[in-house]
Amino acid sequence: MEKLFAAAVVEQRISAAWDEAGAFRAGRPDRVGAQPFCMVIPPPNVTGSLHIGHALNNTLQDVLCRFERMRGKDVLWQPGMDHAGIATQMVVERQLAERQQPDRRSMGRKAFIERVWAWKDESGGQIVGQLQRLGASCDWSRTRFTMDEGLSAAVLKVFVTLYRQGLIYKDKRLVNWDPKFLTAISDLEVVPVEIKGSLWHFRYPVVDAAGAETGEFITVATTRPETLLGDTAVAVHPEDDRYRHLQGRQVRLPLVGRLIPIVADDYSDPEKGSGAVKITPAHDFNDFEVGKRHGLPMINILDAEARLLLVGNEAFLAGVDPQAAAWALGLHGQDRFVARKAVVARMEELGLLAEVEPHALTVPHGDRSNVVIEPWLTDQWYVDAATLATPALAAVREGKTSFIPKTWEKTYFEWLDNIQPWCVSRQLWWGHQIPAWYGPDGTVFVAMSDDEAHRDAAAHYGAATPLTRDEDVLDTWFSSALWPFSTLGWPDQTPELARFYPTATLVTGFDIIFFWVARMMMMGLHFTGEVPFKDVYMHALVRDEKGQKMSKSKGNVVDPLVLIDQFGADALRFTLAAMAAQGRDIKLATSRIEGYRNFGTKLWNAARFAELNGCGRVAGFDPATTRSTLNRWVLSAFAGAVADVTAALEAYRFNDAAGAAYRFVWNLFCDWYLEFAKPVFAGQDAAEKAETQATTAYVLDGICALLHPFMPFITEELWGITGATGPARDSVLALAPWPSVAHLSDAAAQAELDWVIALISTVRSIRSELNVPAGATVPLVLVEASAEVRRRAERWGDILKRLGRFTDIGFADEAPRGAVQAPLPGAVAALPLATVIDVAAEAARLGKEGGKLRAEAGKLESKLANPGFLNKASPEVIEETRERLAELQARAGKLDDALRQISG
Repeated sequence: MEKLFAAAVVEQRISAAWDEAGAFRAGRPDRVGAQPFCMVIPPPNVTGSLHIGHALNNTLQDVLCRFERMRGKDVLWQPGMDHAGIATQMVVERQLAERQQPDRRSMGRKAFIERVWAWKDESGGQIVGQLQRLGASCDWSRTRFTMDEGLSAAVLKVFVTLYRQGLIYKDKRLVNWDPKFLTAISDLEVVPVEIKGSLWHFRYPVVDAAGAETGEFITVATTRPETLLGDTAVAVHPEDDRYRHLQGRQVRLPLVGRLIPIVADDYSDPEKGSGAVKITPAHDFNDFEVGKRHGLPMINILDAEARLLLVGNEAFLAGVDPQAAAWALGLHGQDRFVARKAVVARMEELGLLAEVEPHALTVPHGDRSNVVIEPWLTDQWYVDAATLATPALAAVREGKTSFIPKTWEKTYFEWLDNIQPWCVSRQLWWGHQIPAWYGPDGTVFVAMSDDEAHRDAAAHYGAATPLTRDEDVLDTWFSSALWPFSTLGWPDQTPELARFYPTATLVTGFDIIFFWVARMMMMGLHFTGEVPFKDVYMHALVRDEKGQKMSKSKGNVVDPLVLIDQFGADALRFTLAAMAAQGRDIKLATSRIEGYRNFGTKLWNAARFAELNGCGRVAGFDPATTRSTLNRWVLSAFAGAVADVTAALEAYRFNDAAGAAYRFVWNLFCDWYLEFAKPVFAGQDAAEKAETQATTAYVLDGICALLHPFMPFITEELWGITGATGPARDSVLALAPWPSVAHLSDAAAQAELDWVIALISTVRSIRSELNVPAGATVPLVLVEASAEVRRRAERWGDILKRLGRFTDIGFADEAPRGAVQAPLPGAVAALPLATVIDVAAEAARLGKEGGKLRAEAGKLESKLANPGFLNKASPEVIEETRERLAELQARAGKLDDALRQISG
């Protein structure tokens, strides 16, 4: 074996070997009749590149897929990419601008779409290669794209079916409108940005029944003064005594002269500001709901580019005072922020600006355009999500689909119980064009094809009639909602659909429960009658080592590809799995990844040690026939580790699974078993030596299998190296069986060796805490030792003396005077240390160090008990403080124990 594991060289070679073996293909001949196991990859954007969230998500999926593949199942990990409507269109448009080529409108729709496809074929999808570098074992031969021919057919089928069932319709409602990209966008594409703004308080004149001003005013506040022009009411709380006499009355809207009602509505908060709020139904989501409750007019005062649209706007002009509105009409065509300043200045000039106060507010921005998003009233296509949500709710409540951790079910229920119509249309060119055609009189024909739409139109009009197709495309999430069954060939009844649907597990982030998970549930149940997946594992966020969310602005973003170059894919994967505790965010520190690279090095060195000591695989070796207690112990410990890892993976406890594997490999096998085996390898007992060599090789094979889901590259490399001698391998490790070793459990052997290890570990801990010089040897006295303990001490005496640094091992009914004592099963270990340390000085040191730690812990306790700190500090700082307190308390506890021992 080479002295070092060269990850960069090996990873590329191993990937090629897996590909050559077809290791990840579903439906392999050797899996005919095997239980199917299917997962669909959350499709990354075709414009995307691997980020740390992708690395976590795909590592956890790959652990499950490799685990189930080794358990003999027919695994399909379905890969693919999303066409990413806005992102892809933006990339290509930017490229056109950089090359000083005609923009999309100059090119025309057809030419532009052809250009996007060309970009996709040449430059898109680089993330697939990056996922392969991570070791993702998808069936890459089945890679799908949300706009490929088959998925496009599924989208068409779903849209037309839902329309004909009355579950898709067109409506005028508020949407998140991006004035730069000129399209509606989803909530997920809206980023809240905190800014320092102002709150303007305006006075609206109250009028009597004849429309004359009474001299009384009602004051409202707003952060968007320009929307005043679209107000259609003022709302007050029904039980607010200040305004009871005004309920049902009217005010004259300044700058416009329109009379608008004062309505009573619970939306108004009596404790906030004046208790009265202006209602602009066409420009605020909450106001839109108030407007619907009270039948208020919806007056849209902005165009698609967020400029004032007043001249010729019938809704705006209805009911205005022409003289009063003359000034306002002069704002026509002005940008919304320019108009804002003008409105404020005019209101101040009229004496209707009561107050201006600084106000911190959260303003929605487009995640890609970086412009302020406008709630805008437009005609869009909607899905009746409430109807589709009913079976999706029932499926989770009845346990057909389970969330892990279960706490996420509450989030799922809250959203679906209060679901709003789903806006599925986007004003883009790149995407699935909506299959709707319009006749001359506006009649809509939704059909599977242009020919079908024209046949329907001819039947409707009685003659062939020209039609115009809807230019909008569907929301990207629409095609993604079909992902679990469309990727398997639906609407055709394919063999893959019959075998792999419903899928087994979905691994995804909690931030897309609404946008993706719930919609897949709705669509899957509606079109197949079955849930799309049985389990939904929600992983947490990857934060930086201080617990802060990663962002480019903070400069703390970690590039997983850089980490792979630096430490290898195995180290990164194991780190992510080992830290993936359910419901807890991951604090990713480079030191942790380096530590798990060292774990890989430890395994590599153990394999080299085994090779140097002649530990080769032996044909026909049956581990159940081993006679040596040492070998029976390691085999039993291995059986326990396999059981623990298996149970943890079945329960999606990735951190527990990785931890169990780590403890066995590093602590039990490398640190104890190989150390105990050294005298055997160097000894004269040929039979014991041969058995130990064969056992070592057998357990190394098992370790490679146990670690393979987490660290596929180094384990596959070791599998190949150790397979070069002995019996021929049947397959690459990725297709090898999961260890089946429950029959090797041996309670007696484990009890004996565990006792030996516990004794050595306890003594080492005492020596460390009490500053016993490393080279000092002391006698060990076992007090009140049982007969079994005496036998163990005698059998393992040489190893105990060597590793515990004992001069000799004796037995007594009482502990020697001045000895430090530690209880063990069946005896008390006593160490006379007075001759090797200054007891008084050590006691003083321990007391002083313990006092310092308790003082520091006390400060942190006070901080955590301070409401001011808890209210002002970020969650990351609070959590870091709690962790530091726990560390201090644990360390102080250990020092206290040591002080009690030395004092005794």
